[in-house]
Amino acid sequence: MEVHGKIVIVTGASSGIGRAIAKLLTDKGAKVALVSRSRDKLESLSKQLPGSLAVPADMTKYAEIRSMVEQVKNHYGRIDILINSAGQGYDAPVEKTNIDMFHRIFELDVVGPLIAMQHVIPIMRNQGGGMIVNISSGTALMHLANMAAYSSLKRALADISLTAREELKADNIAVSVAYPYSTLTDFEKNTIKEPDVDYGEEGAPFPADTAEYVAQKVLEGIEKEDAEIFPHEWMGKLAGSRRIQAEISDAPIIP
Repeated sequence: MEVHGKIVIVTGASSGIGRAIAKLLTDKGAKVALVSRSRDKLESLSKQLPGSLAVPADMTKYAEIRSMVEQVKNHYGRIDILINSAGQGYDAPVEKTNIDMFHRIFELDVVGPLIAMQHVIPIMRNQGGGMIVNISSGTALMHLANMAAYSSLKRALADISLTAREELKADNIAVSVAYPYSTLTDFEKNTIKEPDVDYGEEGAPFPADTAEYVAQKVLEGIEKEDAEIFPHEWMGKLAGSRRIQAEISDAPIIP
């Protein structure tokens, strides 16, 4: 999909990957609706991005998500692309996972994007097409200690995305999922961690990417309408390996 002239909703636009995506798409000629809880940050960013619209909304509040989509549609007259980038990390061993916190992160990382999808899909269908990109995580492709809660939610978001891709292809609505890994943002600082847990040494086995690098990969994925967007080749190979293992485990036993 060509992004020039398109109307794009970017959630989590006040910082990190969402902010970088909003800036890049504006540079490419898109008009971006900026969504996050922080009104001040959004309005400051909107002044830097021609044609943009600041729409404060909490992505855990169903009514606010619905209102946000309506505001964007009323302002621009259409919605061509939805990018669900809002999210938060939660690190905890399985044994010490706080169930209330798990529910809270589930609302933000899975349910919020799903509701946004449900509200833009009819709009896109009536327009004759559109695109949805959900930002998952590279951890959804792995099994990492202390990350069961977060990675399982991001895996759920990926499965929702790829299933929706099959369901909506007849409506000319492409759905993609992106898997950023370690990124130079405030994500880790804002990640919730359970107290009294030894998380070991911090840091990822691969150099961290800039938010701008991830945004460029997302742009390329939009332009090619890829089903899955991998910032690095090794991630695609890892995903492929998991699929092969799943196919083998699901294969019927032949006597």
